[in-house]
Formats: sequence, structure tokens, C-alpha cells
Amino acid sequence: MYSIINVHKYSQGLEKCVDYIHSKWGSDKNYSYFNDAILHSSVNENAIPQFYVLVHQEQIVGCYGLIVNDFISRHDLFPWFSSLFVEIEHRGKNLSETLFKHASCRAEAMGYRSLYLTTEHEGFYEKFGWKRVSDGYDPSGLRARIYRMPLASTIQSVQSFSE
Repeated sequence: MYSIINVHKYSQGLEKCVDYIHSKWGSDKNYSYFNDAILHSSVNENAIPQFYVLVHQEQIVGCYGLIVNDFISRHDLFPWFSSLFVEIEHRGKNLSETLFKHASCRAEAMGYRSLYLTTEHEGFYEKFGWKRVSDGYDPSGLRARIYRMPLASTIQSVQSFSE
């Protein structure tokens, strides 16, 4: 059984969540950035930013964030789905899709009508219904692809996962 848990509610502590997310997305120079961002993320399900861990047998095996901006010039678009990661040995079980649905339910419950992401991957997100809608620029000035997932009131809650 897998669970999707807000980092503030993880039984082994927030620091383990920060360490995990940083190990997947950070560098040796930006631990303090990740620590501060995650520490100040919301426990409240009705506010962003939020960070979640995917847990299996009490171990973190994945993560994602729901944030205001993902280092992209399009500040008019939000919220952003970020930091998706699922450990290799847990892939092939539709866990990415489950995390997308979880994020979609959270964003929709807050009244948002779309969810956005930016990525260098081609072909992965499209399989799950994400549509490329535009380009923006990252802080270094490089063009970045922007994808959108429309949120419909018919999105089913993720019943087999708990918080």
C-alpha cells in the first residue's frame, strides 16, 4: 500500500522529507533553499505551496510539489506541479498518474481550473493528458516548455491512498 502524505505530517519528520526532495532535485549548494521552501510550505490543504511524499512501507519512494512558480517567467500561470519523482523500483505502477490526480484534486479543491508544469521531457507528460500550451523562460534566459492540465469537477479522488 502506498500513501501520499503532506511533508508536515510525515511520521519520520520534516527533515527526512527535505533530505529526500533535495536529494532528487537539489545540488550541493542549495540545501538551505529547499529546506526553507519546504519548511514554510502549507500544512493547510487549501493553500499553496504544498509538498508531498509518496510512502511505501514507511519509506519515502517519491515526491511532488504544488507551488506558485517553478522558476519560469510566466508568473501569470499557477499553480505549478513540480518536483515529480518516483524511485525506479516503484515505477510501472501508475504512481506518477496517481500523484498527478492527487495534485489535481488538491488544486481543484482550492478553486483552480488548471495545473501547469515545465519540463525538458518530451512524451512523458503527454501520456497523462498534459498539453503543451506555451513557452516561457527560465532564470538563465533559456526557453522552457509549459504544459497545462485542465481540472474538471469530475476528477475522482484518489481513494486507495491515504494521508
